[in-house]
Amino acid sequence: MGDGYLWIKALHVIAVISWMAGLLYLPRLFVYHTQTRPGSEASERFKVMERLLMKAIMGPAMIVSWGAGLAMIWLGDLLAYGGGWLWLKLVLVVLLSGAHGFLSKTRKRFELDANERPERFFRIFNEVPTVLMIFIVILVIVKPF
Repeated sequence: MGDGYLWIKALHVIAVISWMAGLLYLPRLFVYHTQTRPGSEASERFKVMERLLMKAIMGPAMIVSWGAGLAMIWLGDLLAYGGGWLWLKLVLVVLLSGAHGFLSKTRKRFELDANERPERFFRIFNEVPTVLMIFIVILVIVKPF
């Protein structure tokens, strides 16, 4: 593994940080959005913020995270030598991607003024990406198995 691998790894870390920032911030925006009246100026402002966060940051960051991560697996031949930690990490990243998809669908519901979930739901859901991130980081750094 040469310098190219390290550049891909750096890109992966940058993309993951950007993606996680969005995954942690968007549910918080939803908490505040639930406190506004549909059609109000504040609600419309939240719609713009949520759309830009998803389209300009979260979506591209997720794609780069996956692309760079898969490139590292391939270049490092990690499927052959990675161990069980890698497989569990991939499962958790798929779950994280599912959380991303859920947030994307929810953003569209807010866009249509059709959200039916309460503020408390988003406060609790906000912890899902955090918990997944903690386990993913432990798996990558500690490689327990």
